[in-house]
Amino acid sequence: MQRTQQVDSPIPIKGTREGLLITLGEGDWELLLEQLDQRLARTASFFRGGRVTLHLGQRPMTEDTLQEVADLLEVHGITLIRVISEDPATRRLARRLGFASSPPRVQPSPALGEVDNGLIVRRTLRSGQSIRHPGPVVIIGDVNPGAEVVAGGDVIVWGHLRGLVHAGALGDEKAVVCALHLAPTQLRIGRHIARPPDEEEDTEHSEPRIKAWHNQGAPRDVRPEIARVEGGRIVVDAWQ
Repeated sequence: MQRTQQVDSPIPIKGTREGLLITLGEGDWELLLEQLDQRLARTASFFRGGRVTLHLGQRPMTEDTLQEVADLLEVHGITLIRVISEDPATRRLARRLGFASSPPRVQPSPALGEVDNGLIVRRTLRSGQSIRHPGPVVIIGDVNPGAEVVAGGDVIVWGHLRGLVHAGALGDEKAVVCALHLAPTQLRIGRHIARPPDEEEDTEHSEPRIKAWHNQGAPRDVRPEIARVEGGRIVVDAWQ
């Protein structure tokens, strides 16, 4: 299957207690796989090693199509463990291929929504260390330069945030980043990115600089702040 055209990806990927939940709904199957491939490739290191429940709704599957999506996930280092389907034949096929399977009505409701069990880290992250979690992450400590935090939900740092942070990494642009001292080397929320002011600017593909988050010419006090997406870009306000 050829995948050369860049397309926007509406494929829903959510964190669950069991891993990741990927929904492949109605539509052209080849296009859905292309969108899924691109979605996984954009944050490959975050998804790698994950375990996936595949929600197919009413879509009937053949052995070839189910194996095709399992192979695609494997290319990105992801393991398919369960299939949710309204089609009894698809559920039987999934079990024959070695996957757990169930109809939607018996799937525990928390697994069909956003992760509600956040990760709490009670230590400082030093250079070279990283935290990756499909739900929200709370760090009681600092995030030093060279460390990174990638979360499917919000990121809250009860300390100095000086490393790389990516909130809403599964596509949630309502996620926020909060810190007692917000000075990251790079900050991402969903698909939006802001970079330090001292990096060389590409005027053709410019991205918001961290210095643009604050009032120009005004001294910046160290104070708790919250970053969110507004109007298609990252903005920062006082965290109260």
